[in-house]
Amino acid sequence: MTTIITKNEGKRRLPFDQKRLEKFIDAAVVAFPHIQTDAYKAKIVRTITQYEEYKATEITNLLILTALENIDISDPDWTYVAAKVYLQSLYKQASRNRAYEAAKKYGDFYGLLKILADKGVYSPNILAKYSREEIVEMAKIIDPSCDHLFTYVGLRTLADRYLATDYHKHVYELPQERWLVIALYLMQDEPKNKRLDLVKETYWALSQLYMTVATPTLANAGKSHGQLSSCFIDTVEDSLIGIYNSNTDVARLSKDGGGIGVYLGKVRARGSAIKGYVGASSGVIPWMKQLNNTAVSVDQLGTRKGAIAVYLDIWHADIMSFLDVKLNNGDERQRTHDLFHGVCIPDLFMEQVERRGDWYIFDPHEVRRVMGYSLEDFYDEEIGKGSFRERYDECVRNNDLKKTKVPAIDIMKRLLRSQLETGGPFMFYRDEVNRKNNNKHAGMVYCSNLCTEISQNQTPTEQLSEVIEGDEIIIRKKAGDFVVCNLSSVNLGRAVPDNVMERLIPIQVRMLDNVIDLNTIDVKQARITNNKYRAIGLGTFGWHHLLALKGIAWESDAAVQLADELYEEIAYLTIKASVDLAKEKGAYPKFAGSDWQTGEYFVSRQYINSKEEIRKENEHNTRWHQLAYTIQQEGIRNGYLLAIAPNASTSIIAGSSASIDPIFDVMYTEEKKDYRIPVTAPDLSHETYDVYRKTAYKIDQFWSIKQNAARQRHIDQAISFNFYVPNFIRASVLLELHMQAWKNRMKTTYYVRSTATAVEDCEWCQS
Repeated sequence: MTTIITKNEGKRRLPFDQKRLEKFIDAAVVAFPHIQTDAYKAKIVRTITQYEEYKATEITNLLILTALENIDISDPDWTYVAAKVYLQSLYKQASRNRAYEAAKKYGDFYGLLKILADKGVYSPNILAKYSREEIVEMAKIIDPSCDHLFTYVGLRTLADRYLATDYHKHVYELPQERWLVIALYLMQDEPKNKRLDLVKETYWALSQLYMTVATPTLANAGKSHGQLSSCFIDTVEDSLIGIYNSNTDVARLSKDGGGIGVYLGKVRARGSAIKGYVGASSGVIPWMKQLNNTAVSVDQLGTRKGAIAVYLDIWHADIMSFLDVKLNNGDERQRTHDLFHGVCIPDLFMEQVERRGDWYIFDPHEVRRVMGYSLEDFYDEEIGKGSFRERYDECVRNNDLKKTKVPAIDIMKRLLRSQLETGGPFMFYRDEVNRKNNNKHAGMVYCSNLCTEISQNQTPTEQLSEVIEGDEIIIRKKAGDFVVCNLSSVNLGRAVPDNVMERLIPIQVRMLDNVIDLNTIDVKQARITNNKYRAIGLGTFGWHHLLALKGIAWESDAAVQLADELYEEIAYLTIKASVDLAKEKGAYPKFAGSDWQTGEYFVSRQYINSKEEIRKENEHNTRWHQLAYTIQQEGIRNGYLLAIAPNASTSIIAGSSASIDPIFDVMYTEEKKDYRIPVTAPDLSHETYDVYRKTAYKIDQFWSIKQNAARQRHIDQAISFNFYVPNFIRASVLLELHMQAWKNRMKTTYYVRSTATAVEDCEWCQS
């Protein structure tokens, strides 16, 4: 029996050509001579020839699935075979939809821009800003061989979620075209005399997988809708109009694919007075219920629900009910299962927990009424002393102020219980954050974002007036500092071994800086804040990957030393790149008086001993002295620079390990809605296995704290830092992990990922 292969929905019928198929397989494995294909070929042929008819499209799936079946710890490279087969399918689909020969792999790039701009998928900007000749010239840099860097799961993730299609999901854009579109879009407003060179550098960085841009940038750059930033943070004013205006702003950002942090610490507690009526307030939980409904009902074009994290101070009178909001038992009217939550913690509370002392909780409205100030507006300027504990003690001693005394350890026990059951709340160490705030001269940081890596100045937006003029209603607002996160990440597993950091980071910083100017954010105060501080968050992923390549055990002093040295280098290169941009484009508007301008930034990170050293010529001066001096003369382009986000999805695309996290397992299955893909640790071999075998739940978490303490010194914002613990962990051990994180001057901790806790990966801060 001769099997007939059918094509074009049965319109073409050809006899099965075994030799042609085997030649195709040989081409797919040519880069991997160690892979034995005899059994693979035999199984493919046997499967096809048992049928009288077999669809050509199903042969592709058969080749991929059979290759995936062969992936195991001893033979991980089958993932690249599956990726090559899938690439051929993408090439064929794109060529059919764009009318060119599939053998060319990539078709007319200018034609692609025209087609998808006409369909309303692409923004018209690229065609408007660049001449046809420039676009044709840039198309020449597309390198199809870079497609072979993808693992199957990386390529599949990129194709399914990020490559531009028409509105019927037909394939048009191919991987290297996505990188080039991003490059052209982000560099569109650069000076024409160097713009094309910058496009080439951007394409180089992306196509070589030396870095990734954040998920919103990856998905939306060059397209006609969607914005480019990852996360936002709002500060809610204690008024009805302020609360509802904030909810509206959150909904508008969620619609466009943003994750949101919301600080509710200024909102009055349950039982507080409203307009003098004692006991009228229902507290923060009902407002959280409103935000919970927003998260569910305002999703991103039906693809996933919104993601909102709410933060509250540990001294707020509603803290006990707040800690329970995600528990799976109790009063459902007091639960907000679709929100994330975080707690803002001063040093003084941790000290009271350690000494088993008492803690007092207050209503922020009562504090403002009786004391004449807001307690949340203060922090301890030095370790062990400062204005927060002074004001807190005043509140404790004032008999006119209502307060409740609770053993500090009881609050912490409640918090730990929630973490083991739900993964949260996240921890935000507010004193350390504000002590290390680059822009403390211009404001205060109250909380972090959805993924705990952002720390920037915040203030609530106030509605000043609402007046009628004819048949128009004019609303005036005073814009608060509404934080925006602009993210991208270095792939440590590729960039460090290839020694490209000095070339990579300057183009990466420029890309992030351009995101600020190109972005279209619905919420106007977010745009104002974005321009005021020009904040970016350059991060990293592939830490465990890099350790494995270097043969450095996670639980070692060598790993801690590498974290210290590597992140100092990243910090230096990032700061220098921003200074060079300031020479070219000007400093950010709030530069004067900042820690950058005074030199305090460099003293607080122990790069130099004193601010007086900056202006002195000395044979012992370091590169840090010179950089600090240059900043005082030239300024710096970006008020905030470094932040390490979770970036699980984008690290998969780049074929590396996520963030600064250990891998979950040496081999696991990536489960999506309609497929399961076996995945091994990156660059898995007999040489890297020994480092990888210490996976997330096998690692001593105290070593992770040591690494992050070394790393945090060089990160001006924060780190998405997870704890991985067994579900049977003793409360005393989990408490000690938190105590050590705090004592080591960590700014935040993210999830407590216990083996019994299902937690959701943040896809909003992927970078």
